[in-house]
Amino acid sequence: MSHTAHIRSHRKPRRNASTVAVRAGVAGGVLSTLAVAGASAQASAAEPVTQTLELPTLTADLATQIAQSADATQQAAANYQLRAERDAAAAKAAKEAKSDLADAKKEAKAKAEAKRKAEAARKTAEAASRSSDRTTLASTASTATSTSSSTATGSAAAVVAFVKAQVGKAYVSGATGPSAYDCSGLVQTAFKQVGISLPRVSQDQSTAGTQVSLSNLQPGDILYWGSAGSAYHVGVYVGDGMFVGAQNPSSGVVERPLSYDPPSGAVRVL
Repeated sequence: MSHTAHIRSHRKPRRNASTVAVRAGVAGGVLSTLAVAGASAQASAAEPVTQTLELPTLTADLATQIAQSADATQQAAANYQLRAERDAAAAKAAKEAKSDLADAKKEAKAKAEAKRKAEAARKTAEAASRSSDRTTLASTASTATSTSSSTATGSAAAVVAFVKAQVGKAYVSGATGPSAYDCSGLVQTAFKQVGISLPRVSQDQSTAGTQVSLSNLQPGDILYWGSAGSAYHVGVYVGDGMFVGAQNPSSGVVERPLSYDPPSGAVRVL
């Protein structure tokens, strides 16, 4: 064996072929990049870059936008003012309408109150007039009693006797006896006893004979309430200031003084 066999060699180990090739490729790429950069730098130095900005165009567009914005703002302000004016006008109209309504209510209330007072005054006057008429009629009836015959004779006596005999019987509308009567039914039936045929209803009975004054009444005369030809109630004068009539469902056939319900007029058929 050689005496140098165990001594390590100080020579660098050989690189394999693939490693050398990779490193050579990397170096070549770096050099290529540097070359391109240098060329670009030379080109930049030789031909300076110019940049054109279309400032006028941008400025015009901006001005247009500003103008449009200003117009929009102005229009919005005008719309707001118009809306405010409309709201104010509507509020004013509503206030005026409310005021007019209040005035109308006051006026209507005043008219209603005046109408009520006028109606009350009219009723008072009518009541006073009726009271005066009743007093006059009562006085007239009293005079009639003192100046006319109080004793019935002949057919009149028969009529008086019949109606007095019916006192206390019931009042029934449309009835003509013998157990119940209405006002004209009683008068018609009474005169039928002496052979006199009278109309059925009070309106016609009030014009069936000769009109006589209440100051000249005689027993057997037909009394009526209301106007002649449109009377609403009839009865028979029986003398001494008294009359007999079928008054109403609650009273029936009664005998009452003329002052109880003074009649409007009288007719004589006997």
